[in-house]
Amino acid sequence: MLKGIHHVAIICCDYQKSKHFYTKILGLKVLAENYRADRDSYKLDLALADGTQIELFSFPAPATRPSYPEAQGLRHLAFIVDSIEQVCQHLTNAGIDVEPIRVDEYTGKRFTFFSDPDGLPLELYQPN
Repeated sequence: MLKGIHHVAIICCDYQKSKHFYTKILGLKVLAENYRADRDSYKLDLALADGTQIELFSFPAPATRPSYPEAQGLRHLAFIVDSIEQVCQHLTNAGIDVEPIRVDEYTGKRFTFFSDPDGLPLELYQPN
Protein backbone atom coordinates (compact mmCIF):
# COMPACT_ATOMS: atom_id res chain seq x y z
CA MET A 1 0.00 0.00 0.00
CA LEU A 2 2.56 2.62 1.10
CA LYS A 3 5.67 2.66 -1.08
CA GLY A 4 7.94 5.16 0.64
CA ILE A 5 8.18 8.70 1.90
CA HIS A 6 7.88 11.37 -0.78
CA HIS A 7 8.65 14.43 1.33
CA VAL A 8 8.94 15.90 4.78
CA ALA A 9 7.74 19.47 5.39
CA ILE A 10 9.72 21.75 7.69
CA ILE A 11 8.72 25.26 8.80
CA CYS A 12 11.72 27.44 9.59
CA CYS A 13 12.13 30.72 11.42
CA ASP A 14 14.95 32.31 9.38
CA TYR A 15 14.47 31.29 5.74
CA GLN A 16 17.88 32.39 4.41
CA LYS A 17 19.74 30.73 7.30
CA SER A 18 17.80 27.47 6.88
CA LYS A 19 18.16 27.54 3.09
CA HIS A 20 21.93 27.87 3.51
CA PHE A 21 21.99 25.04 6.07
CA TYR A 22 20.01 22.55 3.97
CA THR A 23 21.62 23.41 0.60
CA LYS A 24 25.20 24.44 1.38
CA ILE A 25 25.96 22.45 4.53
CA LEU A 26 23.80 19.35 4.01
CA GLY A 27 24.08 19.52 0.21
CA LEU A 28 20.44 19.03 -0.74
CA LYS A 29 19.55 19.91 -4.35
CA VAL A 30 17.12 22.77 -5.01
CA LEU A 31 14.23 21.57 -7.17
CA ALA A 32 12.07 24.70 -6.96
CA GLU A 33 11.82 27.90 -4.97
CA ASN A 34 8.62 29.88 -4.81
CA TYR A 35 7.56 33.00 -2.95
CA ARG A 36 3.88 32.94 -2.06
CA ALA A 37 2.95 36.61 -1.68
CA ASP A 38 -0.51 35.90 -0.29
CA ARG A 39 1.12 34.13 2.68
CA ASP A 40 4.36 36.16 2.81
CA SER A 41 5.98 32.74 2.65
CA TYR A 42 8.69 30.89 0.78
CA LYS A 43 8.44 27.24 -0.24
CA LEU A 44 11.72 25.59 -1.16
CA ASP A 45 11.63 22.07 -2.60
CA LEU A 46 14.83 20.15 -1.90
CA ALA A 47 15.90 16.65 -2.97
CA LEU A 48 18.11 14.01 -1.45
CA ALA A 49 20.07 11.61 -3.64
CA ASP A 50 17.39 8.89 -3.40
CA GLY A 51 14.63 11.26 -4.59
CA THR A 52 13.10 11.91 -1.17
CA GLN A 53 12.25 15.57 -0.79
CA ILE A 54 12.16 18.19 1.94
CA GLU A 55 9.76 21.09 1.63
CA LEU A 56 11.20 24.06 3.51
CA PHE A 57 8.58 26.67 4.39
CA SER A 58 8.87 30.11 5.92
CA PHE A 59 5.98 31.91 7.57
CA PRO A 60 5.88 35.20 9.45
CA ALA A 61 6.31 34.54 13.20
CA PRO A 62 5.88 30.74 13.27
CA ALA A 63 5.31 29.12 16.65
CA THR A 64 8.39 27.50 18.15
CA ARG A 65 8.56 23.72 18.26
CA PRO A 66 8.91 22.18 21.70
CA SER A 67 11.80 19.72 21.51
CA TYR A 68 13.23 19.44 24.99
CA PRO A 69 11.86 17.73 26.92
CA GLU A 70 10.70 15.62 24.01
CA ALA A 71 7.24 16.66 22.85
CA GLN A 72 4.46 14.60 21.35
CA GLY A 73 4.54 14.38 17.56
CA LEU A 74 7.29 13.85 15.02
CA ARG A 75 10.43 13.12 17.00
CA HIS A 76 13.21 13.60 14.44
CA LEU A 77 14.23 13.21 10.81
CA ALA A 78 16.96 10.61 10.08
CA PHE A 79 19.34 10.70 7.11
CA ILE A 80 21.13 7.58 5.82
CA VAL A 81 24.89 8.06 5.41
CA ASP A 82 27.71 5.86 4.15
CA SER A 83 30.30 7.15 6.62
CA ILE A 84 29.02 8.66 9.83
CA GLU A 85 32.53 9.86 10.75
CA GLN A 86 32.94 11.79 7.49
CA VAL A 87 29.55 13.49 7.77
CA CYS A 88 30.15 14.33 11.44
CA GLN A 89 33.51 15.88 10.54
CA HIS A 90 31.89 17.87 7.71
CA LEU A 91 29.22 19.20 10.08
CA THR A 92 31.75 19.99 12.80
CA ASN A 93 33.92 21.86 10.27
CA ALA A 94 30.81 23.89 9.34
CA GLY A 95 30.31 24.85 13.00
CA ILE A 96 27.46 22.43 13.67
CA ASP A 97 27.43 20.70 17.07
CA VAL A 98 27.13 16.93 16.70
CA GLU A 99 26.48 14.52 19.55
CA PRO A 100 28.89 11.61 20.08
CA ILE A 101 28.30 8.62 17.79
CA ARG A 102 26.30 5.88 19.51
CA VAL A 103 25.42 2.27 18.70
CA ASP A 104 21.80 1.16 18.89
CA GLU A 105 21.62 -1.56 21.51
CA TYR A 106 19.01 -3.51 19.52
CA THR A 107 20.23 -3.22 15.93
CA GLY A 108 23.96 -2.63 16.40
CA LYS A 109 23.75 0.27 13.92
CA ARG A 110 25.60 3.55 14.45
CA PHE A 111 23.84 6.89 14.74
CA THR A 112 24.12 10.40 16.11
CA PHE A 113 22.11 13.60 16.34
CA PHE A 114 22.54 17.25 15.44
CA SER A 115 20.08 20.13 15.00
CA ASP A 116 19.01 22.42 12.19
CA PRO A 117 19.05 26.22 12.72
CA ASP A 118 15.65 26.06 14.44
CA GLY A 119 16.59 23.24 16.80
CA LEU A 120 14.82 20.48 14.83
CA PRO A 121 16.52 17.23 15.82
CA LEU A 122 18.20 15.52 12.85
CA GLU A 123 19.80 12.09 12.92
CA LEU A 124 22.63 10.54 10.93
CA TYR A 125 22.14 6.80 10.55
CA GLN A 126 24.69 4.38 9.10
CA PRO A 127 22.93 1.13 8.13
CA ASN A 128 26.12 -0.74 7.12
